[in-house]
Amino acid sequence: MPAVSLSFRVHIPYRLIRPVDRNSGFSGQYFDSAATRLAVDKLADESYRPANKILLALIKAHAGKFKVAFSISGTAVELLQEHRPDVIESFKQLVKTGCVEFFAETYYNSLSWLHSKKEFLRQVKKHHALMQELFGVEPVVFRNTELIYNNELAKVIAGIGYRGMLCEGLEKILQGRNACHVYAAPGNGDFGLLLRHVRLSDDIAFRFDDPTWNEQPLTAEKFAGWLYALEGDACNVSLFFDYETFGIYKKKDSGIFDFLEHLPTAVLKKSEWKFLAPSETLDTCYPKDVYDVPKTISWEDKSKECCVWCENMMQNNTLRKIYSIEQLVMRSGSRADKDTWGRLQSADHFYYMCNDGRAVNDAYRMLNPFCSAEEAFADYESVVMDFEVRLIQKELTEIKNREGFANVPNLYSSIF
Repeated sequence: MPAVSLSFRVHIPYRLIRPVDRNSGFSGQYFDSAATRLAVDKLADESYRPANKILLALIKAHAGKFKVAFSISGTAVELLQEHRPDVIESFKQLVKTGCVEFFAETYYNSLSWLHSKKEFLRQVKKHHALMQELFGVEPVVFRNTELIYNNELAKVIAGIGYRGMLCEGLEKILQGRNACHVYAAPGNGDFGLLLRHVRLSDDIAFRFDDPTWNEQPLTAEKFAGWLYALEGDACNVSLFFDYETFGIYKKKDSGIFDFLEHLPTAVLKKSEWKFLAPSETLDTCYPKDVYDVPKTISWEDKSKECCVWCENMMQNNTLRKIYSIEQLVMRSGSRADKDTWGRLQSADHFYYMCNDGRAVNDAYRMLNPFCSAEEAFADYESVVMDFEVRLIQKELTEIKNREGFANVPNLYSSIF
């Protein structure tokens, strides 16, 4: 029986403080709580609350036959707990139905896999603990930031106990094979790969309200028909896109919420079809073949290996800088410093520095607080430089107090 695995990404980054005078310093405050609160409220009121309400009603109406999954970042949870606990409660209500699953992921929606394996593992562990503590669930399927993936990552994720991963189903790797199956990673036992169906996911995420698209209007019945057309050689169709598609990227008057409300009924109209959570897909669909990815891919599908959002000098410089201070942060031993460092790793900060037109022309523009890539770079660079100086000053002060001034010059030299 063919199935649909419907999954959503939920992520909210911390907004950087916007200094009027970048030479005046930050007093250790790097995030704009007021601007962040406004962003959280917009997401909660226009997307998360109404979408969660619909999902809860659908799960109850279909008596366990409709299931969904979320990949929710640690920063999204932090900010919702602080500003909109009502949204957290609505997620908990969804979990209680037994029809909702959570992916494991990096806590800060970071690019750490590409820049620091140690930090990557720290974040995965931190996120896993949060899901257990807050929602009482233990994720078994992993989803990396921007669906960054390669064979090496599969071995690491399998090695720490996860059963499978979600990654992009790219034609250049599939080479004519069907994305609607579970695949195996090379030499990785029964570790399963769920491949995002690119076209069908993007039909909802990007083309739903595109007036130039020749499939307008997209109804739930039409979409279900596209799914049915796959059933001759399909075990599972993995649909994955941003939850903000509902109400933010696609406004309510586009009909996106109506589409969501009618989708389960349209799909389940054929008794052969069902909805499965990601872990259930791994139980149901045996790996069809090997999905061999020796070079890094992502849903950005960059041409350069290991190069997600680092095409220009601004992105290159800031990515190198934020990961270059890892040892300083860890030597600090301060939880607050680690939290600040983690929040500064969110991929969003580097996305905002794109200057190839995407930051203006794609859906993410709705949540981009900057007028230009250069402005995003200047603000981020100022924050990181101030943070680094404060870490160095703190370390020098601690050494001076502990061992006397004579040892400070040697430490200073080792840092620089």
